[in-house]
Amino acid sequence: MPRMIYDYTKSELESVSIDPNLFKRKLKKATHNLLPYEIDQLKNWLLYFTNNKPELENCLMDLEFINQRKGA
Repeated sequence: MPRMIYDYTKSELESVSIDPNLFKRKLKKATHNLLPYEIDQLKNWLLYFTNNKPELENCLMDLEFINQRKGA
């Protein structure tokens, strides 16, 4: 079941990627719902997904900040 949540999270992020603010909110929500190893996988996927989307790059910085606060 966790894999289903991870896959759903990716598809949800893809669908809201046109709005950076909504993308950021969904990403923050994902960090609360996913397991630590899934968050690592999500980071790798995000690096690939945001490669040609400079408007979403600052969301990656926010993800790093959230993980530092959690101690991950």
